[in-house]
Amino acid sequence: MKLAILSQDSSLYSTRRLEEAAEGQGHDVKVINYLRCYMNITSHKPAVFYNGQPLERFDAVIPRIAASKTFYGTAVVRQFEVMGVFSANESQAISRSRDKLRCLQILARDGIGLPVTGFAHATQDIQGLLESVGGAPVVIKLLEGTQGIGVVLAETHQAAKSVIEAFRQLDANILVQEFIKEAAGIDLRCFVVGGKVVASMKRQGAEGDFRSNLHRGGKADNVKLTPEERTTAIRAAKSMGLKVAGVDLLRSNHGPVVMEVNSSPGLEGIEKASGVDVAGKIIEFVAKSATTGSTKDRIQY
Repeated sequence: MKLAILSQDSSLYSTRRLEEAAEGQGHDVKVINYLRCYMNITSHKPAVFYNGQPLERFDAVIPRIAASKTFYGTAVVRQFEVMGVFSANESQAISRSRDKLRCLQILARDGIGLPVTGFAHATQDIQGLLESVGGAPVVIKLLEGTQGIGVVLAETHQAAKSVIEAFRQLDANILVQEFIKEAAGIDLRCFVVGGKVVASMKRQGAEGDFRSNLHRGGKADNVKLTPEERTTAIRAAKSMGLKVAGVDLLRSNHGPVVMEVNSSPGLEGIEKASGVDVAGKIIEFVAKSATTGSTKDRIQY
């Protein structure tokens, strides 16, 4: 199988592991910087060009699209789809998961557990917004934030009001969510490939930080999921239309709740914590799916 990994940097751990796994399984693999691609959009002979030359025909692509490059990255993925190339995650599913509000609305529609969430832009009714999620303490997030940046825990009503007012001055869209205190700064990353949870890990935030992101100094360990947690992760990935996803859960008093569904989850933390060859699982899935041609985004929103 001829496989392309769409990544800005071939030296990144996740990109290297996917390349190694593909070569180990006997595939012809190439890493392509999607930002250096340009496209010929035509009905009869659509093409993707790279370094001034049309790219060879690939059987499948694995998108590793950075959050800040979603628009152009998904345009490149979509062009491959137009050309009939299988994509591990389709362009629409990537775009859907990157829109935090849209993601939460779809999950809510499908009855998947979520923290109570409010959304606002320039509301003057801060009191009403806070009451709608049960009052302080609350977690306040910039809609465009990533890796824990733009996320604030407001422990009192006055602190929450001050943060919302400050974010409002930035002309920003914000999410306000109930604070799941019983999670104690721990979340679960469930790695879903082809409708199955292939690996999981528990992430503990750095001392004094409620955020568990590994990029923010958090620590990761192996964890055994409950059947409900496993089912929730699978349903969340399916709701987004993602075949490869990192689903982040919190353990709340009313069951697992989904915090985020990531379309380009990193491999380093999950492979080291779980001991699972996640890259190999992804390549196996892509090889099987590209052969059968079993891909079609059917999500209605």
